[in-house]
Amino acid sequence: MATLPLKRSYRCVPSLQQFYTGGPLVVSSDGSFIVCVCGESIKIVESSNAAIRATIDGDSETFTALALTPDDKLLFSSGHSRQIRVWDLSTLKCVRSWKGHDGPVMGMACHPSGGLLATAGADRKVLVWDVDGGFCTHYFKGHKGVVSSILFHPDSTKSLLFSASDDTTVKVWDLLTKKCVATLGGHHSTVTSIAVSEDGGMLLSAGRDKVVMLWDLLDYSCKKTVLTYEAVEAVCVIRSATPFVSCLEQSGKNSGLQGVYFVTVGERGIVRIWNSERAACLFEQQSSDVTVSSDEDGSKRGFATAIMLPLDQGLLCVTVDQQLLVYSPVKQPEGIFDIVMSKRLVGYNEEIVDMKFLGDEEQYLAVATNTEQVRVYDLASMSCHYVLAGHTETILSVDTCVSSSGRTLIVTGSKDKSVRLWDSETGRCLGFSVGHMGAVGAVAFSKKGKSFFVSGSSDRTLKVWNFDGLSDDVEQPVDLQAKAVVAAHDKDINSLAIAPNDSLVCSGSQDRTACIWKLPDLVPGVVLKGHKRGIWSVEFSPVDQCVITASGDKTIKLWDIADGSCLKTFEGHTSSVLRASFITRGTQFVSCGADGLVKLWTVKTNECIATYDHHEDKIWALAVGKKTEMLATGGGDAVVNIWHDSTASEKEEAFQREEEGVLKGQELQNAIVDADYTKAIQIAFQLRRPHKLFELFAELCRKREAENQIQKALHALNKEEFRLLLEYIREWNTKPKLCHVAQFVLFRVFNNVPPTEIIEIKGIAELLEGLLPYSQRHFSRIDRLVRSTYLLDYTLTGMSVIEPKTDTRELQAHSEKADQEQQAPEEGLKPKAALKKRKSDKHKDGKKQKKVKGVAYTSVAAVS
Repeated sequence: MATLPLKRSYRCVPSLQQFYTGGPLVVSSDGSFIVCVCGESIKIVESSNAAIRATIDGDSETFTALALTPDDKLLFSSGHSRQIRVWDLSTLKCVRSWKGHDGPVMGMACHPSGGLLATAGADRKVLVWDVDGGFCTHYFKGHKGVVSSILFHPDSTKSLLFSASDDTTVKVWDLLTKKCVATLGGHHSTVTSIAVSEDGGMLLSAGRDKVVMLWDLLDYSCKKTVLTYEAVEAVCVIRSATPFVSCLEQSGKNSGLQGVYFVTVGERGIVRIWNSERAACLFEQQSSDVTVSSDEDGSKRGFATAIMLPLDQGLLCVTVDQQLLVYSPVKQPEGIFDIVMSKRLVGYNEEIVDMKFLGDEEQYLAVATNTEQVRVYDLASMSCHYVLAGHTETILSVDTCVSSSGRTLIVTGSKDKSVRLWDSETGRCLGFSVGHMGAVGAVAFSKKGKSFFVSGSSDRTLKVWNFDGLSDDVEQPVDLQAKAVVAAHDKDINSLAIAPNDSLVCSGSQDRTACIWKLPDLVPGVVLKGHKRGIWSVEFSPVDQCVITASGDKTIKLWDIADGSCLKTFEGHTSSVLRASFITRGTQFVSCGADGLVKLWTVKTNECIATYDHHEDKIWALAVGKKTEMLATGGGDAVVNIWHDSTASEKEEAFQREEEGVLKGQELQNAIVDADYTKAIQIAFQLRRPHKLFELFAELCRKREAENQIQKALHALNKEEFRLLLEYIREWNTKPKLCHVAQFVLFRVFNNVPPTEIIEIKGIAELLEGLLPYSQRHFSRIDRLVRSTYLLDYTLTGMSVIEPKTDTRELQAHSEKADQEQQAPEEGLKPKAALKKRKSDKHKDGKKQKKVKGVAYTSVAAVS
């Protein structure tokens, strides 16, 4: 068998991140992205796959209201601080902010023109603001309770504003007269949602009193009351040209009906479609896709809100457990109207406890979170494909396999002391049993026969469950029977692994031991002792007779299953090691732990060849694909990271970089030969060669005509390269031999680059702090040298070797004066007398010069 090449590196893809923790959310005008609250920040996510586009930090503030302008350029937000902020989505910067309410802002709405913003507060006020100026244009008071919903009339020509409150009323405000024109009182509980009909002539209001009321906007009278028999959290008007209405028409459910079509969602977690003419329900979902939860006051809530997506993209329903469900209408072959869930985006997964890849192609991932459900994700879109619901308490362990009949099965163990067997294709529970007396912390399928699984519990027992012969068409879950039971450990069982040939099972426990048991009767074998803390993970090697264990003592150990001896110990984690799994046919393994690190090890050399830090909390779950050897990790930070083997791709990239480096190097040499210093400097930057860069600047420093070339080279640099150049200058400036070139280049940088661009360079303050001390030291040293030369000048001047320096202007004025004095007496002399005088002067000067020369030579000889 050919040996597989060792893996050297993995590339992390953050596939599943938390983006919504409950609260307000808004959808863009084209439905391409969703803005929602995640903790103390705002996340802007793609509506197709929940990939995070951008994050806006909220300065430790909980957001209570969001709104977008119709052109999606500005985002409005507010929270408990009562500060209303306007964000520019192109730069993600706050362009203005102001305060206006005496309490938290509970709702926001932007006018169709984009020029006005309406805010509803817990202080019972409704305020309207000018978006550009940030000043209040309208101040409305009249509600007796918290104003929770607010809405402008969709027709910008009608200056109406609607507000709903928990005082059970809806008020209509006229923006022109700045008065309340109507108070609509008919509800007996909090009004949770309001909407305006497509023609703009009717207002719909829904509340927790289980009714939807339709109001005529001409005389503000109640035209109809629709009984919904559930507390309604949201009402949405369906436009006539949407697929919802066309599918209803084709199915014959709305034959001859006029009026307004609308959708309601609420505490039951089902979608219902109504028509206002007959006040009748045209469609009701048969089963809920939501786990209905109860609030503190005991009221049940399935859906929290709903939004009709633009451009016929469907209906977006938001659940109380932070899931975003998108429904689309379909017409069944029998002509029956129905809606299907086309997408499920999970906003918050809580703590991820365990997960496994699913299916032959490993295109799905089964994730057990800190809930009673298993969520199965499609790895291509990271949309939640379906949910397995049936347990009554948190699921602690999950395992998957493909049975001999070709079915993909999932087994789960829960805190409710039960194990359940699921068919992944239908999502049905095939069998279950409440055989344990404690929480089931570990489950494992058989590897070869795929006909049984083993479970381990906090009741310290192991059980073998047989599901061979289980029928595919069972209507109700079958009660599974245990084939074998054994009291295995003194403390909780944390992990289980079955050997590749199904002959052995290994269990790891909090009692610091791992035990080998012979299947199918759980006959005890060797006990693996050596760890100083509880064992969190065990796994058999796929090729060798050994077991790997990960423990809370920060170590990983490799054991011989024949005699129980410890073969190797791997150290490197700084906290408990929670998972370890073999890869590359048993020659390597991957580990993760409470320190948030993922480590890649080679068994033969005991070497950790790669460490990755992409989690912010404990990593509880590690899944390894059997075919692709793709990794998935998840933990306390509610993030699932997918890891792909990048050894081959990185090797190829390194080869390409090397090849490009050779070509660039040759290009650099050619530029130097051609004296094209501008191009040479650019290539040196691309190749990241600071020494060659220094040589180029040193060469330019010696040339007089270098200023133009340096100016061209500096103008060709971007901000990142400027930062890099200043880093190089900082390093050169620390060495006396190189500092003159550093100062030369620094002078050119400050001369040619505007200060406004310099201050925008990332980390400029730190770079200048590094340049200043050495620059001051160099200038002080040069100043001392210059002062030292004064003594030499004085000595040589005193010895008449050199003449003292005289100001050029004084020297020129003195020579002009001497010439004038010389010309005055000579004007009256005869030519012969003048000639004789010049000869005499020349003779005297010659004598004087000889005398000075003699003195100079004597003085130099004496000095020598």
